[in-house]
Amino acid sequence: MKSEKGQSLVEFALILPILAIMLFGIVDVGRMFHTGLTMDHAGREAARMASIQGSDAEVMSAAVERGGSISLTSSQVTISPGEAGRESGEKVTITITHSVPLVTPFIEGMTGPIELSNTTVMRVE
Repeated sequence: MKSEKGQSLVEFALILPILAIMLFGIVDVGRMFHTGLTMDHAGREAARMASIQGSDAEVMSAAVERGGSISLTSSQVTISPGEAGRESGEKVTITITHSVPLVTPFIEGMTGPIELSNTTVMRVE
């Protein structure tokens, strides 16, 4: 029987890239899940501010404050209708878009950053 001293090293070298890609993929899915939940929370807070007749600046500020963990900016938040068009009983729509750059090797090069969007609708009081 021949020596099999290098067999486990070769097997590990063959499996390591697959395990690394799976690990990075799990991290990316977790980051996208966190981003989605944060966008949802920021959208609800902004819509609530708009529904109680807050100004557009206050609505943007509420969204940006709640989206701090994903570096949300006011340019990623859309308010429809604007402050002038909001009347009691009407609906206000807050749309937040944010791109999530992936950390998984090779996948980032093929797909680019993933664009997530969240829309929240609430009745104006």
